[in-house]
Amino acid sequence: MTIEELEGNTLSVYAFIVRSDRPVGTRDVTRGAELSSTSVAHRHLQKLEDLGLIEKDSYGNYVLKQKTSIKGHVWVGKNLVPRLMFYSFFFIGAFAAEVSIILLSFVIKSLVVEAGFLFATVITLVAMLLFIIEGILSHRKLNPKSVDGK
Repeated sequence: MTIEELEGNTLSVYAFIVRSDRPVGTRDVTRGAELSSTSVAHRHLQKLEDLGLIEKDSYGNYVLKQKTSIKGHVWVGKNLVPRLMFYSFFFIGAFAAEVSIILLSFVIKSLVVEAGFLFATVITLVAMLLFIIEGILSHRKLNPKSVDGK
């Protein structure tokens, strides 16, 4: 596995370690990344250690060694955010502008909104919703729990 191929539970474990403000043990990772067992957590921790992204401290806990870029995601502080969320922000802005124009057409009688514009607004709404839903699902898959278990 290369860093470019970091995905699934291994990516979830890596994101959990990045979000942690302290060294974490195998049990912490099992709970924090919602894995089925400590042996599964250990396997993913080994992968990350082999990639040089984490290391063991003198107490046997794991700490972040290197923060790397992840395909399809952007680091915002210690949070890994799917790029889809940023695309949804674009469509949110476009939709707000289109709705504003439609509302202005009720106030300014000389402003005429044609059917094609209304159709484009519906398409923008659908695109916005799809990007938001996919971004949220991707974020939830990657971040099943917060670091402090809440």
